[in-house]
Amino acid sequence: MSAARHPVPSAAAGGSAAHASLVDAAVPVRPVRHEWVMRRNCSLTPRQAMLVYLLLSVATLGIALVFTLRGAWMVMAFALVESGAIGVAMLYYARHALDQERILLGDGWLRVEWTDGARRVDVSLDPHYTRVTLADLGMRTLIQLEARGQRIEVGRFLTPHARHEVARQLRRALRPGSLLG
Repeated sequence: MSAARHPVPSAAAGGSAAHASLVDAAVPVRPVRHEWVMRRNCSLTPRQAMLVYLLLSVATLGIALVFTLRGAWMVMAFALVESGAIGVAMLYYARHALDQERILLGDGWLRVEWTDGARRVDVSLDPHYTRVTLADLGMRTLIQLEARGQRIEVGRFLTPHARHEVARQLRRALRPGSLLG
C-alpha cells in the first residue's frame, strides 16, 4: 500500500489547473505551470471496499446463520467477531485509500497539499527561496522542500527511484534559468 503511481508533471504553461467554485468566482485564478500528484497505490476505491465488505459479511453471516439454526451457535459468535474485525480493517483502508500529496508551482508561488485520511495540510512556500533536498536513494528518505525556515517532506507514496526523479524535476522547475539541474 505504500507504493504509488509515478507522478507526471503537467506543464500547463499559460493554462489554469485551479478550480474556482461559484462562491469564490471574484477571486482571480492563479495559473499553474507545473503540478505533481503522488497517490497511494490502492486497487479499490472506498465505495468498492465497502461493497466488498458488505458482500463478504452477508456471505459469512448467512453461513453462520445456517449453522446456528442447526444448533452450532458458537459459529455465529465467531462470524460476528470476524465481520467486526474485517469491518475495522476496511474502514481504515477506505479512510486512507485517497491519501495523496500534490505540489503546485505557478509564477511566484509554490503550494504543497498533503491529505492523510481526514487530515489535510496545505503549505505555501516561496519558490525563489525553496531548496529541494534528497539525502540518498534509501527506502525511507523523503524529498525535503525548505524555504525561509518552513520545511515539508513529500514523496511518501513513491519508490526511491521515483522520488529521485521528482526531486530532479522540482529542482529544474524551480530554477528554470539555472544550469545546475
